[in-house]
Amino acid sequence: MQIKLTKVYVDDHDKALNFYTEVLGLTKKADFRNSGYRWLTVASPEDPDGPELQLELNSNPATKAYQQAMFEQNQPALILHTKDVKADHERIKAKGGDFVMPPTDVTASVIAQVKDTCGNLIQLVQPNW
Repeated sequence: MQIKLTKVYVDDHDKALNFYTEVLGLTKKADFRNSGYRWLTVASPEDPDGPELQLELNSNPATKAYQQAMFEQNQPALILHTKDVKADHERIKAKGGDFVMPPTDVTASVIAQVKDTCGNLIQLVQPNW
């Protein structure tokens, strides 16, 4: 079994695509439209054929409530591993990323959290193991 797709709920597809590609540095993988529905995914440029992240519109009241509750509780909607969280923090910050937590040493890793402009916190993790 393999994990090939996961999703994060967003409040605007275009705004999300801009953040995840231009600010975070991921690559657009799929962008299809059909009768008002949009299937939009991004992937890591380091593993373009690896898992995809679907940027799913939070048009369902249940998903919107979940997204808002997670954000209000400072819980990340997505965790991304990195080899150098401090360098990624500086790169993302220079592109306008709004960090709510700068690189911080925690048990077994260094983490940082950035708002994705679409209602989510994204956590960057540099494992120390």
